[in-house]
Amino acid sequence: MKAYLGLGANLGDRLETLQRAADFLDAETSIDVVRSSRVYETRPVGGPDDQPDFLNAVIQVETGLNARALLDACLQVEDRLGRVRAERWGPRTIDIDLLTLGDERIDDEDLVVPHPRMHERMFVLAPLLELDADPPLPGGRRAETMRLTVSDPLGVRPFAPPLLTRARR
Repeated sequence: MKAYLGLGANLGDRLETLQRAADFLDAETSIDVVRSSRVYETRPVGGPDDQPDFLNAVIQVETGLNARALLDACLQVEDRLGRVRAERWGPRTIDIDLLTLGDERIDDEDLVVPHPRMHERMFVLAPLLELDADPPLPGGRRAETMRLTVSDPLGVRPFAPPLLTRARR
C-alpha cells in the first residue's frame, strides 16, 4: 500500500538526519522508500520562538504494514536518531509523521490518518503536493477542492534536492 511520511528535523545536521531517517525506513523489510520530495527549510510552527528552522521533506513508501505497525516503525527510527520528546512542538533531531496510508481513515486516540493537521501546514503540503497532486486529506477533503491560504508563503523555502532513494543512488 502507498503511504506518505512527513520528515522534519531542526537539531544537528538536519539534512543528514533526514537522509538517515529515509535510509533506516527503507532498511525495514516491509517498507520500501519509493521517492522523496525536495527538502524545504521552514520556520518552526508552534513551540518556542527561539528554536532553529526545520528542514522538511515527504517520502512516499510502499508497505505491507498496517497503520499501527508503520507508526511503530517510524517511532523506532526516531528513537535510533536520538529523538527526545521534551516539549510539544519543541526542537527535535527528527520527527516522522504518518500522513496517509492509501485511502484509509483512522480516528483512534493516538493515531489519526490522514494526519489531522497536514492540510493546515505548508511545510507538509508543499512537499506532499510534489509527490501527489491530490492526496487524501482529513475530513474526506481533497487538495484539488481546497482553497489554500498561506499567511507567510516565504516561510517554506526550497533547500535541497530530493533525498536519495535506492532508485536514485
